[in-house]
Amino acid sequence: MMASPSAGGCSGCLDCLQDIVRAFSMGSCLTLEQRPVVLDRATHNGRDGNVRKEEVHGRLIGNGVGNLSCMFTRQGKKGTNQDAMVVWENFNGRSDTVFCGVFDGHGPHGHIVARKVRDTLPSKLRDFIYDDFGESPIWNSDGSILEETLSPYADEEDKSPMSLPKEPRREFFFSMKDSFRKAFRVIDNELKLHRNIDSICSGSTAVTLIKQGQDLIVGNLGDSRAVLGTRDQNGRLVAHQLTVDLKPDHPREARRIKRCNGRVFAHQDEPDVSRLWLPNCNSPGLAMARAFGDFCLKDFGLICVPEVTYRQISKKDELIILATDGVWDVLTNQEVMDVVASCSERAAAARSIVDLANQQRNWIKSKDTSSVKEAQAP
Repeated sequence: MMASPSAGGCSGCLDCLQDIVRAFSMGSCLTLEQRPVVLDRATHNGRDGNVRKEEVHGRLIGNGVGNLSCMFTRQGKKGTNQDAMVVWENFNGRSDTVFCGVFDGHGPHGHIVARKVRDTLPSKLRDFIYDDFGESPIWNSDGSILEETLSPYADEEDKSPMSLPKEPRREFFFSMKDSFRKAFRVIDNELKLHRNIDSICSGSTAVTLIKQGQDLIVGNLGDSRAVLGTRDQNGRLVAHQLTVDLKPDHPREARRIKRCNGRVFAHQDEPDVSRLWLPNCNSPGLAMARAFGDFCLKDFGLICVPEVTYRQISKKDELIILATDGVWDVLTNQEVMDVVASCSERAAAARSIVDLANQQRNWIKSKDTSSVKEAQAP
């Protein structure tokens, strides 16, 4: 989230969660041939970047349940709900493929940025993955050629220990990784050029995945998180974090920011939250090191290069949870997984996690208030 020093903290956390991708006992692919899920599809309508909606089978963009997923988001107590989410089953017409993503907006126009990314990123990613672009130039929506804007530190910073699969899937992974990075870069550039979206001090995180057969590719930008649920030998559903929280105080991210003359420190009103600041003034104070938009910080260490990782789904892997920091800031990975395991119906899982996160947050606030009152008592 973004805040100025005078605000004394971030705006209301808005919880957005998906749990998706069950691997069946045969362990091969998703079964997407049941009832169709007919929801909205976003497509471009001319060069102005406006988006119109069309129906498409398998695309879910709001609270609800699909063949393989359930989603739930709830408005927080402060401001506008800036979260957006999407699940697209039968991605690109493939019955073994699903795309999903959670986008957490921040700043005055963060809700607009998050929804714009939600509506355009899947199609752009699909084009790069399934169309043979080869080494052709990357084109903007207005027909111009996108100039290279990839961070010079991108390769250095995208060497997560989780990111490299074994042969023979390595070539597939490199191709998918390249497509993710190109798609993110194009969408970020379109935001920069968009006449009707002010993303100078507004932006969005993104945690996205594509499951194709037994191959799982995760693209992460910011501090939302993907967590895998796997059955252990005792039958317990165990949480395994698939992404790294890309916050400014992460050593790798902090090194890049400092090289670019950005600053990383925690404001006195939030001593536990490190933020990214401009070189010569205490603003805007961004709590993540990678994001769409936020162009006031793009010259000072903020980048839009996703960390892309690979995992081959096994028979023990049952589900994946995608959620914003509104969940992970107050609940551990295993606490969230235990909630899912306790739900008898998939439709209740996402809402149950959001409910528990809100209860925990309210308890923390009441505890802090009590501590302050005790400290002030004579």
